Amino acid sequence: MKEGKLVIFSAPSGAGKTTIVHHLLTQIPDLEFSISATTRPARGEEVHGRDYYFISKEEFLHRIAKKQFVEFEEVYSGTFYGTLRTEIERIWAKGKTVIFDIDVEGGMHLKRKYEDQALAVFVQPPSLEVLIERLTGRGTDSPEKLQERFAKAEKELNYAPQFDVILKNYDLETACKEAKELVTNFIGNSLQF
Repeated sequence: MKEGKLVIFSAPSGAGKTTIVHHLLTQIPDLEFSISATTRPARGEEVHGRDYYFISKEEFLHRIAKKQFVEFEEVYSGTFYGTLRTEIERIWAKGKTVIFDIDVEGGMHLKRKYEDQALAVFVQPPSLEVLIERLTGRGTDSPEKLQERFAKAEKELNYAPQFDVILKNYDLETACKEAKELVTNFIGNSLQF
């Protein structure tokens, strides 16, 4: 199968990566979203096969054993996230570039695996304090889960220099514009695939 390109957006939870990725999907027709698999339950309006592939922990571990993931992490205690190899192949078969909205460690795994085929973008929030405000304002997590997210976010901010690009999300409109330019240039320079 003909391999293509990957665009990886990673950030601590609440930095705005999901909003930026959704914006890019409406602006760049050559992109298609990579749907991650997870063992966590669906939140709110999330739909299996659109937002995530919601699978049991047992099935997830079975797929790990069969080497069906290109990357996976136990992001929070007992909660796994990962990218199925078949998901990337499905998108490449359409001749599209795969775009990821993925946690920081998963993003680093993908970049190491795909090297020059991948553009890894770290979305940096204005500050840890702003990130905490955003996460608290969501109202989707228990106080315990919020504390877990805050601790993880603080650690993840240290990964930023390992990414190809640090995209500062101090103003969402500006960040979306800069992201579109980055991705368009990357895809445009890689049409030989």
